[in-house]
Formats: sequence, structure tokens, C-alpha cells
Amino acid sequence: MSLPRRSDLAHHWSLDPNTVFLNHGSFGATPIPVLEEQARIRNLLERDPVRFFEREYTDLWNASRATLARILNAETDGLTFVSNATQGVNTVLRSLKLKPGDEIIISDHTYQACWNAVDYVTQKSGARTVVVNIPFRMEGPEEVVDLIMDAVTDRTVLALIDTITSPTGTRMPFEELIEKLQSRGVDVLLDAAHGPGIVPIDLARLAPAYCTGNCHKWICSPKGSAFLHIREDRKNSVKPLNISHGFSFEGTAQEKFDFEFAWPGTQDPSPWLSIPKALTFMEGLVDGGWEEIMSRNRNLALQGRDLICDVLGTTPPVPDSMVCSMAAVEVPSDEEVGAMSLDGDPFHNQLLDDYSIQVPVMPWRHHGTKYIRISAQLYNHIDEYEYLAKALKDCL
Repeated sequence: MSLPRRSDLAHHWSLDPNTVFLNHGSFGATPIPVLEEQARIRNLLERDPVRFFEREYTDLWNASRATLARILNAETDGLTFVSNATQGVNTVLRSLKLKPGDEIIISDHTYQACWNAVDYVTQKSGARTVVVNIPFRMEGPEEVVDLIMDAVTDRTVLALIDTITSPTGTRMPFEELIEKLQSRGVDVLLDAAHGPGIVPIDLARLAPAYCTGNCHKWICSPKGSAFLHIREDRKNSVKPLNISHGFSFEGTAQEKFDFEFAWPGTQDPSPWLSIPKALTFMEGLVDGGWEEIMSRNRNLALQGRDLICDVLGTTPPVPDSMVCSMAAVEVPSDEEVGAMSLDGDPFHNQLLDDYSIQVPVMPWRHHGTKYIRISAQLYNHIDEYEYLAKALKDCL
């Protein structure tokens, strides 16, 4: 089969033209002009690294933070940067003062890295990880709400809630869950790894205790750009994973918070500082800005999902309202589903090696199922999902 076309916007990305790239959700993909902005910032840094960090870095960091805060409708003083959402989750969890018997709620759709982090802190403290089993196939978001809320006890101190689940690509009813959980005295750590750019987030209205999310995925900033937002009444209790110079800084509480997170040690800050360029560039690609981007990507993901369902002889697993820019479908298989491998799932490798399709096939042992998960970004075209459907028909 000849390779399918990409969209008319694809020239803004440097993606391999010989690969059908349907996996934006894993690491994102950064447009060329945003990479050029990152290079400009790096060049500015390297002309005089001492001057940059002493005189220019703080203003640029604050400007980038303020720009992102407007998109999230977040309190700027509670917003800081981390390298990825997993680091953000770990930062919050490692700051908790857990007692034996305390409970943290997660679901069996939780990203494994974050699940591991929860298990680490509960096992170390004598607390307990409470895993809520949520079926992949469901009638609607009310099933998720009921199952999560039924797991709350007087020992529940935190719930890790996804915006969109990673392995199953399902939009969670996070808005309702935040309200219901926090009204019961349970703090919510909102895992928005798939957050900004894929689903609207209004942190001022939602007011979760903590929220962390990636910018390098759907906002398309460079790799290593993510945020952590901490509600005002929780800021004093959270420390960065790297304890550095800020710990002994003698300033105001806000100055200390900013210094501790903005200076974890020497690192390349250009991914963080490129976020404003990514936001404005992406927004300018289509009339209607981010609302239109999310709508286009969602509609394309739904079309792609339906094509896959047709060729696999199955039905959409969740209602359309629970799909954003990613969608997953079960892969029929008689083999036992084990842990994920660094070598990649054999079926994933077959699609890549034989058909040049980059799409995740995830063995999710918590469900005993393999999922194929497609993503949709502005560079994609419906022809690519039709090509995937033909490849699936050949293989299965």
C-alpha cells in the first residue's frame, strides 16, 4: 500500500514523511517554528550563561508562567514548571505526610508511572493504595463517578484523577469528581498529562488541591515542559524533588516558593521558556484558536476510532462525549497479556516495520487486554486512519 497523505498543515512539523504518525499522545511533536524559538533561547543562554541566569532567566520564567496561567485560568503565584507530569505527581506525593492506614485512590486506568509513585509512597509510609476497577466499556461518565465515590472512606486523604487516561484514551469526568471528592474532604491531584490543548481546564473554577500537566504533548512545546499548580492553602507543604539553594533562601513565602521551583539546579530551561511561542503558534494555525483545534482533533479521533471498530468488527467502547483527541479500541488476541516491554509490543512492531505506522499497542495487564490507541493532531488526515484500518484488516 502506498503511504497516505497528511493534512495541509503538516509542513509545520519535521515528522518523517515515510512514517504514518498516529501517536502524538505519547511524546507530542513540536512544530518547526517552536523548535527555532527554543534554539534562539539556547543561543541567548550560551552567549553568556552567567548573565542569562543572573539577569534574564527570572523575567523569562515569570513571563512564560504568566502566559500559561492565562490559558489555564490559574493563579500565577501557585503555578510552577516541572519537566513532565510524572515529576509533578511525584513532587506532590513525596511531600505528603502520610500515616499508616491513610488511603490514596487511583483507578485501574491510571498511568503506570504514576501508579508506581503512589505505591512507593504508600508502601513506605504504611498507607494504602486503593485501586478502583473501572470497566473500559461503559455507558457514560456517571459510572466512573459512582465507582470512585463508592471507594471514599474516612481514611481517604487523596485521589489521583486523570483528565484523559493514558492507556485507554478516555476522558474522565474530572470536573464532577473534583467537586464531589473535595466536598468530602479528599484532596484531588489532577493528572493532566493529557490536559492543556486537548480538553478545557479552568483551575480557578475547579480548584483542585494540585494539578500537573504536560505542555509538550498537546500544546506542542519542546520536550521537558510541564507545569505544577498548587492551591494556595497547600503551597507551604510541597517541596520540589530537588532540594537546592531555595531551601535556605530568606525572602517572602512567595519568593521562596518561586526560587525553590525555578532553580532546582543547573538545567536547560528552554523548553519552559518556549511555551508562549508554542501557544501562540498553534493558536494561529486555524481560525477559532484552541477551541477549534480541540474540536478538529476530537472529530478526527472519533472518525478514526469508528474506522478501526468497523474493521475489527466491534463497537465504540465509550460514548463520544468521553473521547477527546485520543481514542482506544481493544485488540483481539488469544495470548496472555503481560507487562509492557521496552522492546515494544510485537503487534505494534509489526505495524511499524511492515506498514510504517507509528501507533501504540498497549498490553494492559490490569484489564487483561491489549489496546490500540490513536491520536489526532492538526498534521493528521483521515486518509491515515483509513490506511491503518486496511493494515489492521491485513494483519488480523
